[in-house]
Order: sequence, then C-alpha cells, then structure tokens
Amino acid sequence: MSATLTEEIATTAARLVVEEGMEYGPAKRKAVKAIGRSSVRPAEMPGNDAVEDEVRAYLALFCADTQPGELRALREAAVHWMERLASLRPHLTGAVWRGTATRLSCVHLQLYCDDSKQAEITLLDLGIDFDVGSRPGPRGREVDVLTVSSSSRALGEPVTVHLSVLDHDDLRGALKPDARGLTSCGDLAALRRLMASEAGDPA
Repeated sequence: MSATLTEEIATTAARLVVEEGMEYGPAKRKAVKAIGRSSVRPAEMPGNDAVEDEVRAYLALFCADTQPGELRALREAAVHWMERLASLRPHLTGAVWRGTATRLSCVHLQLYCDDSKQAEITLLDLGIDFDVGSRPGPRGREVDVLTVSSSSRALGEPVTVHLSVLDHDDLRGALKPDARGLTSCGDLAALRRLMASEAGDPA
C-alpha cells in the first residue's frame, strides 16, 4: 500500500510541477493534500528522483510538441545571464539544467563568489534591477537569492532568473555526480555542450 501511495504522490506532484511550475518540495506537499491525505509518513514521501521520473513521463506524454522549444528558450536565457555574470562563476541548476523545464519554470543560477555582496555590486554596475531574498542553502545556512526578470523573444514573455549566492567551497559538492551520473549544476561550457548535443551538433 505504501508503494502505491508513494507512486500516487509522485505522479500528482509531477503534474503540479509541469502544469503550475512548482518546485519539487512544495509540489510533493501539495500532492499529499490533493489526494486527500493530511499527512504521510516520511517513508511514504517520494524522493526527488522519483518525481523527476514522473515529470519526464508526463512531458513525453502531454508536452512533447512544446517542451523542447520552451526548454531551449530558457537555456538561451541562461546563457545570456551566464555570459553577463561570468566573473561570478555562474552555474546553471534546477529543471533548466536537468532538461525538465517548461515555460512556467524559472532559471536558477548559482553564483560562486568570494563575497556575497559582489553579486549585488555587479548587478548594480550593469544597471540591472533586482529583488533580494533568501533560501536554505548548503550546510543548513541561509543564502542570498537575487531575482531578476529577463525578456525572452522566443517565449514572448518575461523569464524569472534566480541568482543564489554561494561560497566557493560549495562548488565541489555540487559537481559530484549523483547515482544516475548527473551533476546538480553545470557551468557555461557544460551548458553549451549539452545544448549542442541535444541539437545534434558534433561539437
């Protein structure tokens, strides 16, 4: 019964991720309520890998005609910002990096700076407006998140870009492959190789 419940949560969460652009954690919690449960045991909650598998299945079934183009547009937006913020060692993470993003997804960049204020100064010097927030980061501490809006001609609407400001020491762990051989992020060169391979270019 638990396995069936876990699968149901994963499937429902995947639909919320794709249709509402939710992140995995909130989507799983909302999925629990959507299937009529007030709570579940930790062992019954699906892992992110299980949700990602269901997201990929949902995209293949319902979004095969539109998602590849939307993903490409979001990756092009990521390239634009990674080029502009090259001095801050930007790395792309999240659904745009993993290939499961749709037009509802945000672009998540991790900036590995010597000084957390360096990112703010760089944006100010470039004349870019941004909002400041925070989120839980590596090692259980809060990290600054700078949010900017970027126009996308391909999508015909703005794209939200979140810039998480991290320490250099955090990068080593982020580049370790997971059980599937995938890293949680990639730099500009890695992103360009990924885009070229998916476009069928020999580069």
